[in-house]
Amino acid sequence: MGLGVFIIMIAVGAILTFASDWELEAVDLDLVGLILMAVGILGTAVYTSVLRRRRMVVPPVAPTVTEDRRDLL
Repeated sequence: MGLGVFIIMIAVGAILTFASDWELEAVDLDLVGLILMAVGILGTAVYTSVLRRRRMVVPPVAPTVTEDRRDLL
């Protein structure tokens, strides 16, 4: 799943919780919306932490330079 899926889950959850007035007998849509928003927020946090860890760049180690003091004749 990508970051877009988690953002869509947050949006759908918010719509179900705050913008809909549908009534289903066996399903509480407000609770389903809250669960979708919570999963979307947690998924976004986990995805961004993994992405940040994957993109961390370690600077290369500079090679050690030694001078050769021998005179070349």
